[in-house]
Amino acid sequence: MKKIIFIFMSVVLLGNFSYAQEEVKTKENKTLVYYFHNTHRCATCNAVEDITRKTLHENYKNELEKGIIVFESLNIEEDAHKALARKYQVSGQCLLIIKGDNKEDLTNEAFLYARSNSKKLQDIIINTIDGL
Repeated sequence: MKKIIFIFMSVVLLGNFSYAQEEVKTKENKTLVYYFHNTHRCATCNAVEDITRKTLHENYKNELEKGIIVFESLNIEEDAHKALARKYQVSGQCLLIIKGDNKEDLTNEAFLYARSNSKKLQDIIINTIDGL
């Protein structure tokens, strides 16, 4: 009886371990695009989100639909998003692209080009995602 229980537990544990490994691989394969913002937003802040969203939908529609790329616009003043903001050490408006352990902060470029040269910002977003 002990042998049967041991075999059963081994199968269960190995199955759970394989599932956990697959879950880690899935998370590492995802590209996360987070745009953190405050409640009160300026025209540039809105433009950064709009251009990011547009760029992703025009260039990565299939990846978005499959969940390979995930875009989220997050208000850091809302309780639901505070833990994630802390995790990535975000305290204000911020555009992050994350894949696995790689984190690219595009905030400076986003605010520099969102209203003056949106094409340049689009290219930076695309090059960053493709580079990851």
